[in-house]
Amino acid sequence: MKAAVLSPVAWRTPPRHYGPWEQVSSNIAEGLIKLGVEVTLFATGDSVTAGTLDAICEKGYEEDRSRDAKVLECLHISNLMEKAGQFDIIHNNFDFLPLTYSRLIKTPVITTIHGFSSQQIIPVYKKYNDTSNYVSISNSDRSPELNYLATVYNGLNTDEFEFNEQPQEYLLYFGRIHPDKGTAEAIEIARKSKRKLLIAGIVQDERYFKEKIEPQLNDDEVTYIGSAGPEKRNALLGNAIGLLHPINFAEPFGLSVAESMLCGTPVIAFNKGSMPELIKDNETGFLVNNVNEAAEVVDELKNINRKACLDWASSQFSCEKMAGDYFRLYQEILGS
Repeated sequence: MKAAVLSPVAWRTPPRHYGPWEQVSSNIAEGLIKLGVEVTLFATGDSVTAGTLDAICEKGYEEDRSRDAKVLECLHISNLMEKAGQFDIIHNNFDFLPLTYSRLIKTPVITTIHGFSSQQIIPVYKKYNDTSNYVSISNSDRSPELNYLATVYNGLNTDEFEFNEQPQEYLLYFGRIHPDKGTAEAIEIARKSKRKLLIAGIVQDERYFKEKIEPQLNDDEVTYIGSAGPEKRNALLGNAIGLLHPINFAEPFGLSVAESMLCGTPVIAFNKGSMPELIKDNETGFLVNNVNEAAEVVDELKNINRKACLDWASSQFSCEKMAGDYFRLYQEILGS
C-alpha cells in the first residue's frame, strides 16, 4: 500500500517545540511505516521521516516569517494533488482546503479533522460530505452536519516518555499562552492551593501575556520558563505533582494531557470538550468546573496512582494504536 500523508507547513514535522498537527501527522506516518505501508510525507523540507519526504519549502512559515503562509499552503497542497495518481490513498491532516481537490482526483482521501477553527468552515466539509472520509479525534469534537467514518484518538510515541513515581511539589501549566488555554486560571488555582506553578509554552497572545500573566510572575511562586521541547518535556511533566489544564473552550483533544499521564502525572482539567474522554475522573486526574473546584482537589493529587495514569494513557493514546486504527480504515476505504 502506498500512502501520502499531508502535514501542515507551519512548523517542521515533527515539531521542534510547538506544532500539534505536525506532531500527529508525524506519528501517523511513522506508525504506518512500521506496519509496512510505503509512506510519502508531504511536509517542510527540514522534516524528519523514515519514509520518503516531499517538500516545496525548506522551513515552515512560522519559522521563516519571510514566506507568505497562504502561498506556501497552496503550493504545498497542489504539489501533492498533482501527484495523487502515485498513491493508493491520501491522508489529509491539513484541514478543509485539500478537500477542494478531492473530486478532481481518483485517489481516495481520508481527512482527520483536528478541530474546527470556526463554524464558518463547516460548509466546505458539508460540500464534500458524501465523497469524503472524515475522522474525528474525539467523540466530543463532531459536527452534527457531517458524516464520520470513525473516531481515532491522537497517538504518541510512548517510549519517548519517562515515568516518574516520585514527583516534586510543583504544579505545571504546559501549553500555549492564550486565554482559551486558561493560563491565568492556572495561576489562580496555584495561588489558592498555595503551590508553586511552572508555566511552559509559546506565547500565542502577546497582549494576554503582558496584561494577565507577566505581572504575576516571580521566581518563588509563579515562573515562566518559555517554550519546552521534547528534551525538557519529560522532566517538567514527570516531576510535577499535577498538570493544570483549565481550558476555556471545548478542546478537541489536548496532547499535553496525554503526555502528562504518560509520565505518570495526573491532570486537573475543566470539564469541557474531550476532557472526559482523556481523563478518568478520580483515577487519572480530576474533572472540575471552575477555579475553586480545581484548587480544592490539588491536595488530592497525592492519592492518584501514578502508574494508573501511565497504564491508561498507554492503552488509549499510543502511536501503535492510532496507526493500527488508521490502517484498518485505509483497508476499509480501499476495500469498498
